[in-house]
Amino acid sequence: MKAIVMNGIGDTDVMEVVEHPEPVAAPGHVLVEIAAAGVNFMDIGVRQGMAWTDIANPKILGVEGAGRVFAIGDGVTDFSAGDRVAWVYAPGSYAQRMSIPVNSLVRLPDFIDDRTAASIMMQGLTASHFATDFYPVQPGDIALVHAAAGGVGLLLTQIIRLRGGRVIGRVSSEDKVAIAKQAGAEHVIVDRQGDFAQQVLNLTNDRGVDVVYDGSGPTTFQGSLDSLRRSGTFCWYGPVLGGPGLIDIMSLPKSIKIGYAVFSDHVYSPERLRARSAQLFDWIREGSLQVNIGGSYPLDKAASAHADMASRRTTGKLLLIP
Repeated sequence: MKAIVMNGIGDTDVMEVVEHPEPVAAPGHVLVEIAAAGVNFMDIGVRQGMAWTDIANPKILGVEGAGRVFAIGDGVTDFSAGDRVAWVYAPGSYAQRMSIPVNSLVRLPDFIDDRTAASIMMQGLTASHFATDFYPVQPGDIALVHAAAGGVGLLLTQIIRLRGGRVIGRVSSEDKVAIAKQAGAEHVIVDRQGDFAQQVLNLTNDRGVDVVYDGSGPTTFQGSLDSLRRSGTFCWYGPVLGGPGLIDIMSLPKSIKIGYAVFSDHVYSPERLRARSAQLFDWIREGSLQVNIGGSYPLDKAASAHADMASRRTTGKLLLIP
């Protein structure tokens, strides 16, 4: 079968299309024919040596996707051949087929197609964690959402609005303003240098926002601090673009609360994974949550997908189609 492996740590030139041995369904696993695989910043981080360093190279990239079960391993009783499924954080998803532990699987309802499912698992559950768990948005809250036209940002904006909150979005270019507003951002700031805090304060009558969701790296860290109200909450995420460095906790202003949000804490058991996914699926069925697929690439163009994502040229979710 075809798969995308990384042969070492580095840029997209370490990615290679290979003929890989066919997987077999291990005990407690199912074998899945992959219909679509999600591309995430986490995958770029793995390629750059920020994660999975305990797995020897060459290794297959990707953690998320959707497809159909075609074989089951010993001990599997919850799934059968023919079931449509999606998964999150199952390493090896940039391939035509893979063996996946059943605890990582969600059964798909008929009204969710494969590409939508592959688009919603990692980023949708991340956005759900941020707005319902890490900081449960309340009616009237104002949130600053960085990368508001990206996959997480578009979903996060919509979930905040579903909960009665308001959104100030930040994007990197003028051509992303419309899509951020379409998702529900009331105001959108265009900024690439981290010079946005005064605009946020102007929009909130100098009060500041209740919560900041920032995965944009060290450039935005100080501005995000300055944008918060007293006792506001700072949700920091995404290690790929780098962290803010050492923080003196006594230097944090305005009694703010700051934390590093990880989606796995939102879905720490199979039951939680399936319940949280079902909520996302219900919002999609109701029309309350729109999934924006910004680009679909053949599997052998995975390096191009990585390059496009890293350049910040894209909006919404990127997919690979085996």
